[in-house]
Amino acid sequence: MHANAVYGRALARAFGGALLFSFPLLMTMEMWSLGMAVERARLLVFLLLSLPMLLGLSYYAGFEPTFRLKDEVLDALAAFGVGFLLSAALLATFGVLGRHGLFSQADLGKVALCAVPGAIGALVAGKQLGEGSPSSREKSEAGTLGETFLMAVGALFLAFNVAPTEEMILIAYQMGPLQALLLMALSVLLLHAFVYRLGFPGESRRREAGGFLRTFVGFTAPGYGVALIVSLYLLWTFGRTDGVAPHEIATMTIVLAFPAALGAATARLVV
Repeated sequence: MHANAVYGRALARAFGGALLFSFPLLMTMEMWSLGMAVERARLLVFLLLSLPMLLGLSYYAGFEPTFRLKDEVLDALAAFGVGFLLSAALLATFGVLGRHGLFSQADLGKVALCAVPGAIGALVAGKQLGEGSPSSREKSEAGTLGETFLMAVGALFLAFNVAPTEEMILIAYQMGPLQALLLMALSVLLLHAFVYRLGFPGESRRREAGGFLRTFVGFTAPGYGVALIVSLYLLWTFGRTDGVAPHEIATMTIVLAFPAALGAATARLVV
């Protein structure tokens, strides 16, 4: 009974984390439209790629202590279930679902698209709403590959909050080449400063790895590369790159990489 009670509290925190992390998207009209319009093949790819991401996130920041691969898989699936159920319940409450028939493809697309950020929120709820991260000390001390993965998760989550909006396209349309280069430089500068100069978690250990150049090459530059890749992937998923000239795609990617870089830099504050 004690184990069930502990899991019940962890699951309740997971629902709370999913709610806090996903409600801005659940109340965004662009997300509803994209859920209807996004190609089902791209949506399927998005969901399939989200599962290993959730599995890795469960390893580093699951909502309960886990020490076996089976437990990690079950927690990742549970987190996705939490995100899916919460998204369906809230979208139905908002009157967004049911306009095209019960359990229509449009409704399933809306719920599935919103379920992923909800699942991320469910997995990090242990640290944000509980007594701290339930992961073991060895898990919290991620290596280079682990840190890169966590930066990708942070970049995906923060970029996901603004990628569906029309304002991202408008900003890219209004910018010239010089402004795009300045935004790139600002993104890299903030990414480096947030992690290595402002006293955020992980700063001291990373500084011990070497001087400015080694830190920049080993963490900052790869972090911004991850932000660019994640941004381009989201734009492709949402169909923003269809029929668009390469230079316009590049500008949109740079614009979206700005919040993605901030997400990558602050990932350790959440995870």
